[in-house]
Amino acid sequence: MTADDSFGRIDDDDYPAYTMGRAAEILGTTPSFLRALGDARLITPLRSKGGHRRYSRYQLRIAARARELVDQGTPVDAACRIVILEDQLEEAQRINAETHRTPRGPYPTTAT
Repeated sequence: MTADDSFGRIDDDDYPAYTMGRAAEILGTTPSFLRALGDARLITPLRSKGGHRRYSRYQLRIAARARELVDQGTPVDAACRIVILEDQLEEAQRINAETHRTPRGPYPTTAT
């Protein structure tokens, strides 16, 4: 998995990402929904050398959560903001859990 430059371009053969059509099929939606998520700045598709949009598994997970909210009647822009906040909360909780771990086992003793 190697990116060929710093502008979000990917090598088609090396990167595990889905084309827009396949990503929409996996989500059970249309490519226009993925474009709407991009317009709302929730997910920015990676680009292959040929300029085709590609979506990672992480982006599909985020898009699936947004689709759940949209299916429940939430506008796309609001759903995107909710998903971003949920993702930030999960990351903060993960960092907090890693920071405040207590050592397991007996505490080291100092010999005097």
